[in-house]
Amino acid sequence: MDKNNLIVNLQDISFGYPGSPLILDKLSLKFFRYDRVGLMGPNGSGKTTMFHVIMGLLKHTSGSIEIFGKPVTKEKEFDEVRRKIGLLFQDADDQLFSPTVLEDVAFGPLNLGMSRNEAIDIAKRTLESLDLAGFEERVTYKLSGGEKRLVSLATILAMEPEILLLDEPTAGLDDKTKAKLISILSNLDLSFILISHEIDFLFEITDSIYTMENKRIVSDKEAHLHQHIHSHSHGSYTHKHSKSSP
Repeated sequence: MDKNNLIVNLQDISFGYPGSPLILDKLSLKFFRYDRVGLMGPNGSGKTTMFHVIMGLLKHTSGSIEIFGKPVTKEKEFDEVRRKIGLLFQDADDQLFSPTVLEDVAFGPLNLGMSRNEAIDIAKRTLESLDLAGFEERVTYKLSGGEKRLVSLATILAMEPEILLLDEPTAGLDDKTKAKLISILSNLDLSFILISHEIDFLFEITDSIYTMENKRIVSDKEAHLHQHIHSHSHGSYTHKHSKSSP
């Protein structure tokens, strides 16, 4: 890989809460522009923690982080990271806090220094791109789980990030909303790391899959080695696998 396209470089990252066992132990990861990576692992294996360390929401206890070729250690440096990397939280209720959908989606652009009119225009265009036109005045806490998930994605995309970190984006979604999310992510011109327990979902939209185990990333499998045939009819979902020769 071209080192000029290296976006996230984690070297020997460790993290643990005071008085508790380590959650991450000398974890390393190189993530490049144009990568679409799936991340699997048991609950509690450190997947979400790694995302929060990348974003500076948790402070690693040892190791080094470089984002877009620059070391990041200080809060001001992580502020810049958060402008370029969009994090979709596992729980949409952690992402949405404004009374209406439009206010939530416009908040990010406003925070980036855009005028109110510019922010509202970007918010409306983002909602329209996700087939959410007409949601502007909807009350966020009254949305369905799937609607909250899509609006949460809109709040991130409105900030025009360079890469995405997506934490269990299909959790709790029905088949129709999941298919819509797959279509949206497949058509985005963005690199991303995506946490999911759903192997078929990962094979459909990622290029490689990493596994978290024993507090580290221990393996990766090339997703293109598997051919998946999906059919969606009247809400049914069938699949079969045929592994190509290496």
